[in-house]
Amino acid sequence: MKITITTIAVILIVGSITSFASAQEVPAWVKNNAGWWAEGTISESDFVQGIQFLIKEGIIVVPPTAVSSDKSQGVPEWVKNNAGWWAEGTITDADFINGIQHLIKTGVISVSSSEKPEMEQPKSVSEDSKLTSLEKELEACSEITKAYPRLNCEKAVKHEIEAYKIMKSGQAFQVGPLTYYWTGLGTEGNSFEITSSGQAILSVRLLAVHNGGSDNIAMMCTGPAICNYDVWNGDKAFKYAGMDFTNGQIIVKPGTSAIFNMLFGPNIGYGGTTFEYDASKEYYFRISEPYGSASIPLNIP
Repeated sequence: MKITITTIAVILIVGSITSFASAQEVPAWVKNNAGWWAEGTISESDFVQGIQFLIKEGIIVVPPTAVSSDKSQGVPEWVKNNAGWWAEGTITDADFINGIQHLIKTGVISVSSSEKPEMEQPKSVSEDSKLTSLEKELEACSEITKAYPRLNCEKAVKHEIEAYKIMKSGQAFQVGPLTYYWTGLGTEGNSFEITSSGQAILSVRLLAVHNGGSDNIAMMCTGPAICNYDVWNGDKAFKYAGMDFTNGQIIVKPGTSAIFNMLFGPNIGYGGTTFEYDASKEYYFRISEPYGSASIPLNIP
Protein backbone atom coordinates (compact mmCIF):
# COMPACT_ATOMS: atom_id res chain seq x y z
CA MET A 1 0.00 0.00 0.00
CA LYS A 2 1.33 3.38 -0.95
CA ILE A 3 1.52 5.78 1.99
CA THR A 4 1.20 9.51 1.53
CA ILE A 5 3.76 11.85 3.04
CA THR A 6 1.22 13.12 5.55
CA THR A 7 0.41 9.59 6.63
CA ILE A 8 4.11 8.77 6.96
CA ALA A 9 4.45 11.75 9.26
CA VAL A 10 1.78 10.28 11.47
CA ILE A 11 3.29 6.80 11.29
CA LEU A 12 6.24 8.27 13.10
CA ILE A 13 3.94 8.79 16.09
CA VAL A 14 3.43 5.14 16.90
CA GLY A 15 5.18 3.10 14.23
CA SER A 16 7.39 1.27 16.71
CA ILE A 17 4.96 0.39 19.48
CA THR A 18 4.90 -3.31 18.60
CA SER A 19 8.54 -3.44 17.52
CA PHE A 20 9.63 -3.23 21.14
CA ALA A 21 8.91 -5.47 24.09
CA SER A 22 7.88 -2.82 26.59
CA ALA A 23 7.17 0.85 27.13
CA GLN A 24 10.74 1.24 28.35
CA GLU A 25 12.02 0.47 24.85
CA VAL A 26 9.81 2.83 22.84
CA PRO A 27 12.21 5.18 21.00
CA ALA A 28 12.32 8.80 22.08
CA TRP A 29 11.53 10.06 18.57
CA VAL A 30 8.16 8.27 18.59
CA LYS A 31 7.10 10.25 21.63
CA ASN A 32 8.50 13.45 20.11
CA ASN A 33 6.10 13.04 17.19
CA ALA A 34 3.19 12.33 19.51
CA GLY A 35 4.06 15.59 21.21
CA TRP A 36 3.99 17.43 17.88
CA TRP A 37 0.44 16.18 17.24
CA ALA A 38 -0.57 17.31 20.73
CA GLU A 39 0.90 20.73 19.94
CA GLY A 40 -0.92 20.93 16.61
CA THR A 41 2.04 20.41 14.27
CA ILE A 42 0.29 17.36 12.78
CA SER A 43 -3.40 17.79 12.03
CA GLU A 44 -6.19 15.76 13.61
CA SER A 45 -7.26 14.26 10.28
CA ASP A 46 -3.70 13.13 9.51
CA PHE A 47 -3.48 11.62 12.98
CA VAL A 48 -6.72 9.65 12.58
CA GLN A 49 -5.90 8.42 9.06
CA GLY A 50 -2.42 7.39 10.07
CA ILE A 51 -3.54 5.51 13.19
CA GLN A 52 -6.28 3.77 11.22
CA PHE A 53 -3.78 2.63 8.60
CA LEU A 54 -1.35 1.35 11.26
CA ILE A 55 -4.07 -0.68 12.98
CA LYS A 56 -5.34 -2.21 9.73
CA GLU A 57 -1.79 -3.18 8.73
CA GLY A 58 -1.11 -4.72 12.15
CA ILE A 59 1.75 -2.32 12.86
CA ILE A 60 0.18 -1.49 16.21
CA VAL A 61 -1.95 -3.95 18.15
CA VAL A 62 -5.09 -2.75 19.92
CA PRO A 63 -7.18 -5.12 22.10
CA PRO A 64 -10.63 -6.06 20.68
CA THR A 65 -12.90 -3.04 21.03
CA ALA A 66 -16.68 -2.95 20.53
CA VAL A 67 -18.06 0.01 18.59
CA SER A 68 -20.58 2.04 20.56
CA SER A 69 -23.80 3.46 19.18
CA ASP A 70 -22.66 6.85 20.47
CA LYS A 71 -20.57 8.24 17.64
CA SER A 72 -18.06 11.03 17.99
CA GLN A 73 -17.36 13.70 15.39
CA GLY A 74 -13.74 14.22 16.36
CA VAL A 75 -10.87 13.38 18.67
CA PRO A 76 -11.70 14.27 22.30
CA GLU A 77 -9.39 16.70 24.02
CA TRP A 78 -8.39 14.10 26.60
CA VAL A 79 -7.00 11.83 23.86
CA LYS A 80 -4.92 14.70 22.58
CA ASN A 81 -3.78 15.40 26.13
CA ASN A 82 -2.83 11.72 26.43
CA ALA A 83 -0.58 12.04 23.39
CA GLY A 84 1.19 15.00 24.98
CA TRP A 85 1.55 13.26 28.33
CA TRP A 86 2.79 10.09 26.60
CA ALA A 87 5.36 12.19 24.77
CA GLU A 88 6.53 13.58 28.12
CA GLY A 89 6.70 10.12 29.69
CA THR A 90 3.92 10.90 32.18
CA ILE A 91 1.72 8.00 31.08
CA THR A 92 2.43 4.51 29.73
CA ASP A 93 1.95 2.92 26.29
CA ALA A 94 -1.13 1.18 27.71
CA ASP A 95 -2.67 4.53 28.67
CA PHE A 96 -2.01 5.86 25.18
CA ILE A 97 -3.57 2.75 23.60
CA ASN A 98 -6.65 3.29 25.81
CA GLY A 99 -7.15 6.55 23.96
CA ILE A 100 -6.89 4.76 20.61
CA GLN A 101 -9.45 2.22 21.81
CA HIS A 102 -11.82 5.07 22.63
CA LEU A 103 -11.47 6.39 19.06
CA ILE A 104 -12.37 2.94 17.72
CA LYS A 105 -15.30 2.61 20.12
CA THR A 106 -16.75 5.99 19.12
CA GLY A 107 -16.24 5.38 15.40
CA VAL A 108 -13.56 8.04 14.85
CA ILE A 109 -11.26 5.22 13.72
CA SER A 110 -12.91 2.47 11.68
CA VAL A 111 -11.49 -1.06 11.61
CA SER A 112 -13.41 -3.91 9.99
CA SER A 113 -14.01 -7.06 12.02
CA SER A 114 -12.27 -9.20 9.40
CA GLU A 115 -9.04 -7.43 10.14
CA LYS A 116 -9.18 -7.73 13.92
CA PRO A 117 -7.81 -11.28 14.31
CA GLU A 118 -4.61 -10.19 12.57
CA MET A 119 -4.40 -7.10 14.74
CA GLU A 120 -4.65 -9.14 17.89
CA GLN A 121 -1.52 -11.13 17.11
CA PRO A 122 1.65 -9.36 18.32
CA LYS A 123 4.43 -9.37 15.81
CA SER A 124 7.49 -11.43 16.65
CA VAL A 125 10.56 -9.30 16.00
CA SER A 126 13.93 -11.02 15.90
CA GLU A 127 17.12 -9.25 16.87
CA ASP A 128 18.17 -8.80 13.23
CA SER A 129 14.73 -7.68 12.06
CA LYS A 130 14.64 -5.21 14.92
CA LEU A 131 17.70 -3.46 13.53
CA THR A 132 16.23 -3.64 10.04
CA SER A 133 13.05 -2.06 11.38
CA LEU A 134 15.02 0.81 12.91
CA GLU A 135 16.86 1.36 9.63
CA LYS A 136 13.54 1.53 7.79
CA GLU A 137 12.31 4.06 10.33
CA LEU A 138 15.39 6.15 9.59
CA GLU A 139 14.56 6.04 5.88
CA ALA A 140 10.99 7.12 6.67
CA CYS A 141 12.33 10.23 8.41
CA SER A 142 13.46 11.57 5.02
CA GLU A 143 9.80 11.73 3.93
CA ILE A 144 9.03 14.44 6.50
CA THR A 145 8.89 17.74 4.65
CA LYS A 146 9.46 20.09 7.58
CA ALA A 147 13.15 20.51 8.34
CA TYR A 148 13.10 20.54 12.15
CA PRO A 149 10.82 17.50 12.59
CA ARG A 150 12.84 15.62 9.94
CA LEU A 151 16.20 16.35 11.59
CA ASN A 152 14.77 15.58 15.03
CA CYS A 153 13.42 12.27 13.74
CA GLU A 154 16.74 11.33 12.11
CA LYS A 155 18.76 12.24 15.19
CA ALA A 156 16.53 10.23 17.50
CA VAL A 157 16.43 7.13 15.28
CA LYS A 158 20.20 7.21 14.80
CA HIS A 159 20.49 7.28 18.59
CA GLU A 160 18.17 4.27 18.85
CA ILE A 161 20.26 2.37 16.28
CA GLU A 162 23.51 3.12 18.11
CA ALA A 163 21.97 2.29 21.48
CA TYR A 164 20.62 -1.00 20.15
CA LYS A 165 24.05 -1.98 18.81
CA ILE A 166 25.71 -1.13 22.12
CA MET A 167 23.16 -3.14 24.10
CA LYS A 168 23.51 -6.09 21.73
CA SER A 169 27.31 -6.31 21.96
CA GLY A 170 28.10 -4.63 25.29
CA GLN A 171 28.36 -5.88 28.86
CA ALA A 172 25.59 -4.68 31.19
CA PHE A 173 26.13 -3.17 34.63
CA GLN A 174 23.00 -2.48 36.70
CA VAL A 175 23.22 0.69 38.79
CA GLY A 176 19.92 1.43 40.50
CA PRO A 177 17.31 2.33 37.88
CA LEU A 178 19.92 2.64 35.11
CA THR A 179 21.71 -0.09 33.19
CA TYR A 180 25.11 0.94 31.84
CA TYR A 181 26.50 -0.85 28.79
CA TRP A 182 30.15 -0.91 27.75
CA THR A 183 31.44 -2.58 24.58
CA GLY A 184 35.15 -2.69 25.50
CA LEU A 185 38.35 -1.14 24.21
CA GLY A 186 38.78 -1.28 20.46
CA THR A 187 35.12 -0.56 19.76
CA GLU A 188 33.68 2.76 18.58
CA GLY A 189 34.42 5.52 21.08
CA ASN A 190 36.60 3.30 23.28
CA SER A 191 40.38 3.43 22.87
CA PHE A 192 43.70 3.58 24.67
CA GLU A 193 47.00 4.93 23.41
CA ILE A 194 50.27 6.42 24.59
CA THR A 195 51.31 9.45 22.54
CA SER A 196 54.82 10.16 21.27
CA SER A 197 55.30 12.45 24.27
CA GLY A 198 54.48 9.58 26.63
CA GLN A 199 51.00 10.81 27.62
CA ALA A 200 48.45 8.03 28.15
CA ILE A 201 45.06 8.75 26.54
CA LEU A 202 41.93 6.77 27.41
CA SER A 203 38.56 7.27 25.70
CA VAL A 204 35.43 5.65 27.14
CA ARG A 205 31.91 5.60 25.68
CA LEU A 206 28.96 4.20 27.63
CA LEU A 207 25.23 3.82 27.18
CA ALA A 208 22.90 4.42 30.13
CA VAL A 209 19.38 2.97 29.80
CA HIS A 210 16.58 3.99 32.19
CA ASN A 211 14.69 0.75 32.76
CA GLY A 212 13.39 1.14 36.29
CA GLY A 213 11.03 3.52 38.07
CA SER A 214 9.06 6.50 36.83
CA ASP A 215 11.34 9.37 37.89
CA ASN A 216 13.88 11.21 35.79
CA ILE A 217 17.45 10.30 36.71
CA ALA A 218 20.24 12.89 36.74
CA MET A 219 23.74 11.62 36.01
CA MET A 220 26.05 14.14 37.68
CA CYS A 221 29.49 15.48 36.76
CA THR A 222 29.84 19.19 37.46
CA GLY A 223 33.62 19.34 37.02
CA PRO A 224 36.78 17.25 37.38
CA ALA A 225 36.86 17.77 41.15
CA ILE A 226 33.16 16.92 41.59
CA CYS A 227 32.21 14.11 39.26
CA ASN A 228 30.49 10.79 39.90
CA TYR A 229 32.58 9.13 37.18
CA ASP A 230 36.34 8.47 37.20
CA VAL A 231 39.03 5.86 36.52
CA TRP A 232 40.62 3.95 39.40
CA ASN A 233 43.77 1.79 39.41
CA GLY A 234 43.61 0.58 42.99
CA ASP A 235 45.80 3.40 44.29
CA LYS A 236 44.70 6.55 42.53
CA ALA A 237 41.57 8.07 41.02
CA PHE A 238 41.93 9.85 37.69
CA LYS A 239 39.61 12.69 36.75
CA TYR A 240 38.45 13.39 33.24
CA ALA A 241 40.06 15.70 30.69
CA GLY A 242 36.91 15.90 28.56
CA MET A 243 33.27 14.78 28.77
CA ASP A 244 29.75 15.19 27.34
CA PHE A 245 27.85 16.33 30.43
CA THR A 246 25.91 19.56 29.75
CA ASN A 247 25.73 21.97 32.68
CA GLY A 248 27.06 19.20 34.90
CA GLN A 249 24.38 16.60 34.30
CA ILE A 250 22.66 14.30 31.84
CA ILE A 251 18.94 13.74 32.43
CA VAL A 252 17.65 10.28 31.52
CA LYS A 253 13.86 10.00 31.39
CA PRO A 254 12.02 6.71 32.00
CA GLY A 255 12.10 4.53 28.90
CA THR A 256 14.95 6.48 27.27
CA SER A 257 18.71 6.18 27.09
CA ALA A 258 21.80 8.39 26.88
CA ILE A 259 25.20 7.81 25.30
CA PHE A 260 28.12 9.71 26.82
CA ASN A 261 31.86 9.95 26.25
CA MET A 262 34.69 10.67 28.68
CA LEU A 263 38.37 11.30 27.93
CA PHE A 264 41.20 10.78 30.40
CA GLY A 265 44.56 12.35 29.60
CA PRO A 266 46.26 15.68 30.39
CA ASN A 267 45.26 17.61 33.50
CA ILE A 268 42.85 20.37 32.48
CA GLY A 269 42.82 21.96 35.94
CA TYR A 270 39.82 22.64 38.17
CA GLY A 271 40.73 19.66 40.33
CA GLY A 272 41.61 17.38 37.43
CA THR A 273 44.45 14.88 37.21
CA THR A 274 46.84 13.66 34.55
CA PHE A 275 46.03 10.12 33.48
CA GLU A 276 48.91 7.73 34.12
CA TYR A 277 49.32 4.18 32.92
CA ASP A 278 51.05 1.44 34.91
CA ALA A 279 51.01 -1.98 33.22
CA SER A 280 51.20 -3.69 36.61
CA LYS A 281 47.82 -2.29 37.72
CA GLU A 282 44.21 -3.03 36.86
CA TYR A 283 42.10 -0.07 35.75
CA TYR A 284 38.37 0.39 36.32
CA PHE A 285 35.85 2.95 35.16
CA ARG A 286 33.91 3.83 38.31
CA ILE A 287 30.32 4.98 38.67
CA SER A 288 29.47 6.46 42.09
CA GLU A 289 25.99 7.93 41.83
CA PRO A 290 23.57 8.42 44.77
CA TYR A 291 21.32 5.76 43.19
CA GLY A 292 24.09 3.13 42.95
CA SER A 293 27.68 2.33 42.01
CA ALA A 294 29.70 0.01 39.75
CA SER A 295 33.30 -0.65 38.75
CA ILE A 296 33.73 -1.60 35.09
CA PRO A 297 37.01 -3.41 34.33
CA LEU A 298 38.72 -1.64 31.42
CA ASN A 299 41.17 -4.46 30.62
CA ILE A 300 43.81 -2.08 29.31
CA PRO A 301 46.49 -4.20 27.57
